[in-house]
Amino acid sequence: MIQPQPSGMSNYLAVRPDWLARVVEEALEPELPIIDAHHHLWDRPDWKYLFGEYNADIAAGGHNITASVFMQCQAMYRRDGPAEMRVVGETEFVNGVAAMSASGNYGPRRLCAGIVGHADLRLGDGVAAVLEAHVAAAPDRFRGIRHITVWDADRSLMNPLSAGPPGLLRDETFCKGFARLAPLGLVFDAWLFHPQIPELTELAQAFPQTTIVLDHLGGIVGIGAYKDRRDEIFAGWSRSIRSLATCDNVCVKLGGLGMRINGFGFETQDAPPSSETLAETWRPYIETCIEAFGPQRCMFESNFPVDKGSYRYGTVWNAFKRLTRHAGDSERASLFSATAARVYGLAPLD
Repeated sequence: MIQPQPSGMSNYLAVRPDWLARVVEEALEPELPIIDAHHHLWDRPDWKYLFGEYNADIAAGGHNITASVFMQCQAMYRRDGPAEMRVVGETEFVNGVAAMSASGNYGPRRLCAGIVGHADLRLGDGVAAVLEAHVAAAPDRFRGIRHITVWDADRSLMNPLSAGPPGLLRDETFCKGFARLAPLGLVFDAWLFHPQIPELTELAQAFPQTTIVLDHLGGIVGIGAYKDRRDEIFAGWSRSIRSLATCDNVCVKLGGLGMRINGFGFETQDAPPSSETLAETWRPYIETCIEAFGPQRCMFESNFPVDKGSYRYGTVWNAFKRLTRHAGDSERASLFSATAARVYGLAPLD
């Protein structure tokens, strides 16, 4: 059975529960503490993924998820009020979910302990009021914003819900808005495609006091105009990653490689990939990032439910554990929880 995707979501792979059920793995090292550094919650016309669905995926996976960071996804914006302020509705919604989790009625984990929302940085100095409203809506949990800057000349690659104009990271007014983040102690999550990484490097160099988190290893594209160019793309991406890593204010999220744009084709197989297959496929990318940034600036993410079109929640965490099997205890602690806790200011569990 294929779970239908709502309008505007066609760039995501369809979630097929029957297909996913063909590969079910037991959790490796189930005691290892994990902070899921990047996931979404939404209720859209044919795709509901709220607290219950996310909690169920965690429980079925069997891993020790102690906390999570919610990432903006245009969920539950306010219906009324000034247009620029409607995005605060997402923070209000997620803060309520976080309060549910923090009650302890659903287990010890603290889901949505960190919240990253959206504010239009093209407002320039005027974005300050929006940022302050986010903080006021979730003073103990709001940690940053993501203004998606994805763009490519191949328009088929872009999600119409979040496509950006070219060169946005270099836009003068955008940069004025960006300058408002550091004074409030807010992080900037960057979602873009791999050819845009040099633009992010320039931004990081211009604003060394602002913490930047590169999402999904920098948006490696393997379809459309980038199809059948895997070796060439890896070489260019690697150079860009190493250059970006020279900016001490930048961290990277390891994950988000189950999306349509990555072009690995897991969804075309008779059964979902095993964690061994994922680890082998992803090893060059994950190891390049860890080598360039160091474990203290890397964090693992599920990117659920977006990546659920390619594999189960438990499988992806098994893959990450296989990839780091030979790392030291302190390095693994950074990768699986400590980096995310530090960057997003998450309080330890009681």
